[in-house]
This record gives sequence, C-alpha cells and structure tokens, in this order.
Amino acid sequence: MKRILLLTALVSVLVSCSAKKQIESAISHGNYDQAISEALRKLENNKDKKRKQAYVVMLKDAYDKVLAEDLARIAHLKQDGNPELYKTIYESYADLEARQNAIKRIMPLKIGNRTISFTFNDYSNALVDYRYKTSDYFMDKGLDLLDTNEKFNAREAYRLFDYVNSINPNFEDVRSLMQEAHVAGMDYVHVSIKNETHQIIPQQLEAELLDFNTYGLNQFWTSYHANADSNINYDYAMELQLKRINISPERINERQLLRERQIVDGWEYLLDDNGNVAKDSLGNDIKVDKIANVRARFFEVLQTKSVQVIADVVYTDLKQNQVIDAFTIDSGFTFENVFGRFRGDRRALNRDDRVLLNQRQVRFPTDAQMVYDSGEDLKLKLKNIISSYRLNG
Repeated sequence: MKRILLLTALVSVLVSCSAKKQIESAISHGNYDQAISEALRKLENNKDKKRKQAYVVMLKDAYDKVLAEDLARIAHLKQDGNPELYKTIYESYADLEARQNAIKRIMPLKIGNRTISFTFNDYSNALVDYRYKTSDYFMDKGLDLLDTNEKFNAREAYRLFDYVNSINPNFEDVRSLMQEAHVAGMDYVHVSIKNETHQIIPQQLEAELLDFNTYGLNQFWTSYHANADSNINYDYAMELQLKRINISPERINERQLLRERQIVDGWEYLLDDNGNVAKDSLGNDIKVDKIANVRARFFEVLQTKSVQVIADVVYTDLKQNQVIDAFTIDSGFTFENVFGRFRGDRRALNRDDRVLLNQRQVRFPTDAQMVYDSGEDLKLKLKNIISSYRLNG
C-alpha cells in the first residue's frame, strides 16, 4: 500500500511539473490565451492550495501581457480608420471581455495572504459602438453586392448579413435581406430522365427517381426541380440518361448433397456369450440403444435472376448551353430464392437442411419488376453523385 501511495504521489508531481512547463512554454511563445486557458483549468478546484500558487502567477503574467498587446493593437487599428477593420476591432473587444469574465469567475486569487489584482476594464460602450459600426458597414456592403444581380455576390452578401444577424439579431430587418440574398444566390437545376434503352421503364420507378424529397439532400445553394417552374430561369439541367438494361435468364441451379448419420432407433436386449439376455447386478434385463445408419440425398436448389442498369448523369450549363460534367452509374439487383428437397430418410438431414425444406419454389419476377427492384441501388448511387457534386462551389 505504501508503494502504491508513493507511486501515485510521484505521478502527481510529474504531471504537475509537466503542466507548468507547458504553460511557461505557451507564455514564452506568445500563446497567451492557451496559457490562460490551461492555468484556469488548473485553478478550477482547490485554487487556494499552496501547490496552485504557481498557476496564479502564470495566469497573471499571461493576462497582463495579452491585455497590453490587444489594447495596443486595437489602438493601431482605430488609428488606421479603415471600415474594413471594424469587425476585427469588435471581435477584439469581445475577446477582451470574454477573457476577463473567465478570470472573474474564479476570483479572488491569492498567493499566501496577498490577494492578486487583475486589471479589468468596462468594454460595454466599445462593444456597442463597434457592433453597430460593423453592422452598418456590412449592411451597406451587402446591399451593394445584392444590387449587382450576380449569384456569387449574392452569396457573399448573405454571409455578411448572416454575420450581422449573429452579433446584432434582426438589425434593420437583416433577416429578410438574408432571405433575399439566399434566393438571389440559389442555383436552380431542372432534372429529368431520358430512356435510351429501347425498353419500357416502370412509371413508378421514374417517379421515385425524380422524387427528390426522399433523397435527404441539403444543399444550401442548389435546388433540384423535377417539374419545371415557368417562373424560374433555370441555371443547369441534370439528366439521368438510361443507356442499357441487361437482364439475365432465369436460372435454377441444383446441388446434390449426401447426408449420412447414425441415430438411435429404439432398443434391444443385450445378449451374453451364450445368447441369453444379460442381467445387471440386481438381476434386471440389460437394454441397449439400437443404432441405425440412415442416409438421404439432399437437393439444394437456387433460383437466380439479375438485372444491370447502366446510366449516365449529365450536367448541362443552360446559360452556356454546354455539358459541364458527366458520370456513369452501374447499378444492379439480384433476385435469389433457395429451397430444398430430399430423397431417403429425413432423419439424416441436419438443421439447415430442414430449414430449406420449409422454403418453396417461387415465381421469377418479371423483367419490369426486376428493373423496378434495381431502383433502390440506382437511387442510392444517384444520390451519392448529387450530394458530392457542387455546381460552381
């Protein structure tokens, strides 16, 4: 027990030394916020313990240095007078306030009997001032971008409006402008199916392939429409071109297996060397199991039929009237049914054999049903292409 306690104490000392060295290294490399975060974590519990005093000293050192550095940088940015810097100034003030609030939560901090003081400032006025300056500047910039009627500019405008809404919720009706920018920045894609296989495609399969509500897609800047809206000027077309459908013949393959085993088939009297019934020590007749060898031929029958659908997914830029990308899909589906039958003694069969005996031969699906059943695999591969492909980013 003493050895365990000694080992635990040694590990604790080593961990503590390692943590102190990490914080000291962060301070020496100018990573003040990392040092502050680590020191605060160490001071969450038992902050008044003597062994924690080193963390208080390092916290104070890192805080004083980053405070002076941030205030000097903010003063320089203000002197520059560039509206593009309003966001940086606002976020710097926000960082200053968040940092000092984190330290306030564990105050007071002491070294011995001496309370350590930290320089805390009131940044509320500066935060309000630069929150509104940033909001005004981004709103004007976003509106200018929207007025260009360019999709990429509309997307940048949305990003600016979204930032304004995050720091200044619904400032000057910014949410409606976000919606306007979203609509203006949207790419609209008309999707269709073209059957080039010279075979009939089940209407239900075509409807399901074009039902994009079931695809679970979530592309913020792209909207797919199977039914064209006359009020929308479509940017792109996506056509699923069915090129070839290969359907295999209906196949029945039979495998014959020999089953043989020994079983207990009743009982019989045990005879002694003289041909008489043997007796046990109590004078009772001795009975023994009667072992029989049983055999059967088991026939495992496999019904199979498969379909392969080969298609191309073709993206066309409707504004430029040219194909911009194409992908090939190789999809398929296999129908299988296994059943069994036997000749001979059923008792020779194993458990799996008896399970297959309960199965029956079924009708093969029609060619149309096979094509329809391939739809799930086809739809999955089409979904993978759509979800991974980005039109102009």
